[in-house]
Amino acid sequence: MTNQKEQLVKYSKLAVQMGVNLQKDQGLIINAPVEAVDFVRMIAEEAYALGAKNVHIEWNDEGLTYLKMKHAPLDVLKNFPKWKADGLVEMVKDGYALLSIYGPNPDLLKDIAAERVAASNKASGQALSDYRNYVMNDKVCWSVIGYPETSWAQKVFPDLDKDDAKQKLWEKIYSTTRVDQEDPVSAWARHNETLRVAREYLNEKQYKKLVYKGPGTDLTIELPDHHIWHGGSAVSESGVEFNPNLPTEEVFTMPHKYGVNGTVVSTKPLNYGGNLIENFTLTFKEGKVVDFKAEKGEETLKHLLDTDEGARRLGEVALVPHESPISQSNIIFYNTLFDENASCHLALGKAYPTNIKNGPTMSEEEMNQHGVNDSFVHEDFMVGSADLDIDGITKDGRTEPIFRQGNWAMSFQ
Repeated sequence: MTNQKEQLVKYSKLAVQMGVNLQKDQGLIINAPVEAVDFVRMIAEEAYALGAKNVHIEWNDEGLTYLKMKHAPLDVLKNFPKWKADGLVEMVKDGYALLSIYGPNPDLLKDIAAERVAASNKASGQALSDYRNYVMNDKVCWSVIGYPETSWAQKVFPDLDKDDAKQKLWEKIYSTTRVDQEDPVSAWARHNETLRVAREYLNEKQYKKLVYKGPGTDLTIELPDHHIWHGGSAVSESGVEFNPNLPTEEVFTMPHKYGVNGTVVSTKPLNYGGNLIENFTLTFKEGKVVDFKAEKGEETLKHLLDTDEGARRLGEVALVPHESPISQSNIIFYNTLFDENASCHLALGKAYPTNIKNGPTMSEEEMNQHGVNDSFVHEDFMVGSADLDIDGITKDGRTEPIFRQGNWAMSFQ
């Protein structure tokens, strides 16, 4: 067995065992690019070996996506197939786990009119809202992993030919997901424990506010009462532990949807719907984006913010040390799964209900009263750097350092 084959086998086992932690007689949905067909077969083989009752594949092809976005009537882009959304909901209701294999071309739709892309994104967001609720409430086990599609690899390593670029990106994926270690599953168990200690520290503190200071950034984020920090592994409604993201370096919670004020500057490009938004600034007042600008992709950013009322508010605040392995690689991945784990980040749009006490059982009215944001979108963007300081404001008004120069101001090892 070649080294590459050995690594792929370890990666597929990690995805099934540590990612979604598939159980006997459970079904598995895999979202995957057609380029990853051989890898998907390996994952399916591992899933069936563990007793999966069915492995259902949702294939996507960037070439076909581009053709549809370029040529289909706008009315078609504005309507996501109901039968497809209903089918996915039917499977997650039946307890299927969900694995997404993610490695899109960051520039795929750069020459497609922004309003066409926005129409398609909004339609899918609306149609899949019930399905996404199963995921965002951890009603099912779910995980996102990376795959080096050729177009993405060449964006990250433009000076290499396509084969060398893809191999180089494979190496980075293996190292950041700990696949290059002798026992990746044990390595992840140790890493999850480190993140557990960090989140428990923050949960005990129950800071009232977080204050961000950095180049161009001066932002205050109020946290709702009884907020919950998560990070590393999660536990599904049925009590199964799983890892939502491989890799992951973050601990995260929700901000109060009406309690964000000030200005924040992005520190890495945001790949949104096949377009890059770069060097952008958002200004918030009482939780809402009231001003914005971007050096590149401003029109795309505008459409994102205009998706719905909640798209102009924050749904997530995540802490990631600048010294994380992904950050120290000094690579811009142009891929949110990786870039968000190299940098502190925020998310526009929907909050995870699991980030507040009793969130999954709250009505829409109750969530609004507690400051929980809702939206058809959830888009992470990176704000961390070696120059970022973050303070926590306690309920009695004391200021405590959380991050200094991009890293934790305390040790969790």
